[in-house]
Amino acid sequence: MHTSVTVGSTPLTPREVVEVARHDARVVVDADALQRVADTRALIEGLADDPQPHYGISTGFGALATTFIAEDRRAQLQASLIRSHAAGTGAEVEREVVRALMLLRLQTLATGRTGVRPVVVETYAGLLNAGITPVVREYGSLGCSGDLAPLSHVALAVMGEGEVRDAAGRALPAADVLAAAGIAPVALREKEGLALINGTDGMLGMLLLALHDLEMLLTTADVAAAISIESQLGTDAVFAADLMALRPQFGQAASAANLRSFLAGSPIVASHRGPECTRVQDAYSLRCTPQVHGAARDTMAHAAQVAERELASAVDNPVVTVDGRVESNGNFHGAPVAYVLDFLAIAVADVASMSERRTDRALDVARSNGLSPFLADEVGVDSGLMIAQYAAAGIVSELKRLAAPASVDSIPSSAMQEDHVSMGWAGARKLRRAIDGLARVLAIEVLTGCRALDLRAPLQPAAATGAVRDVVRGRVEGPGPDRFVSPEIEAVADLVASGAIARAATEHAATEPVASRG
Repeated sequence: MHTSVTVGSTPLTPREVVEVARHDARVVVDADALQRVADTRALIEGLADDPQPHYGISTGFGALATTFIAEDRRAQLQASLIRSHAAGTGAEVEREVVRALMLLRLQTLATGRTGVRPVVVETYAGLLNAGITPVVREYGSLGCSGDLAPLSHVALAVMGEGEVRDAAGRALPAADVLAAAGIAPVALREKEGLALINGTDGMLGMLLLALHDLEMLLTTADVAAAISIESQLGTDAVFAADLMALRPQFGQAASAANLRSFLAGSPIVASHRGPECTRVQDAYSLRCTPQVHGAARDTMAHAAQVAERELASAVDNPVVTVDGRVESNGNFHGAPVAYVLDFLAIAVADVASMSERRTDRALDVARSNGLSPFLADEVGVDSGLMIAQYAAAGIVSELKRLAAPASVDSIPSSAMQEDHVSMGWAGARKLRRAIDGLARVLAIEVLTGCRALDLRAPLQPAAATGAVRDVVRGRVEGPGPDRFVSPEIEAVADLVASGAIARAATEHAATEPVASRG
């Protein structure tokens, strides 16, 4: 875990963003970056004195870009921009998302391509290090020109206005919390208002957090599938390396390698390998696991590439070029990020859908290969895990709705100046909900599979799947008469979300499990 993260020397890594957003790693601004910021600001000061208008420096914004603003009104212009654009509504955005958004905007400011003063950079770092989180509302961003409303709520707090949450999580006026932390509010000057709000930082922050979670969840999906395959007397022969090599997809190979590793040495699998086994092949939800999970891994690898390029970007409009020009551009448009956010939501829905199908097979006496109906203790009296599958089915149905792309929609704004938008923020918000749903569907499969493993006794599972069963048994009792199911689902969902399920399997796997490649 990083104890501190340096901003401005090199592009931030995905891991560094997560460390600051979730674990409050301290932010340090590189000294050379601050000098670069100061040098660029000198160019802006020169243009501010020019009688010729320059967009964002001595003019209005958006549809008002042709309106010249006199020097004595420019400070008011910047403040008015932020106040008017801080127009979010709805529920508060999660703390980790706001911190990621702030860090990513700080990174762009530190490139020296935006024209802000060093004090602005230092103030953003100061808020992060003090644990001050501006209150950002869920609705308001169209993803073009960047995440205007969410970023404006943050900029408003930097000005000492609006509402924030302090390090203890209390909602208080920004002015009071900044004063208590010894941070002076910033009076914005020419160009700075625009520089604080023209970026894809919100959608990018949520993409990076999603990728971090998905890396663990896709390994968990392989673990859950291995438990289902094993407990339903499926075969591992279809995951052989030479068969996977006939279709050289990176993600498929990684998932199949995990399945082989998690199932290696399983007495349950060995028990039905002989000629007495008459089943020719397993159902798709078992046999095609690496093909589906692998496609999700490859989708994640593509999204990670886009995210890394965005991390290396300086998104603002206008932007100060390396040779000192101030140029208008369209780099704030969120399409690259919006597309992969939607793509990931599709993959998440499909992985969850396959998981739910494996759970359903375990509960169906006609397809579970000898398990009791619904894994019930006393058939006819007990319902077993019947309704747990209903919960998984309900989540999967919602995930299918969330997989409908946000980025194909566009609602013109700003008097038709901003006539095509990305809806990337909306795509990111629904992906966060989808990832939570995937974790819960996988938890239900793990809960079901572990009960099925117990019902195969005296046959024992593989080392990896057995380790997972033991972790689950630390929180949830084994087979028995019906009991309150919801707390058990929540307990396993916590294990999934914390990474405990994936860790238990990988630490006891026959060989080192394979991560995504691409």
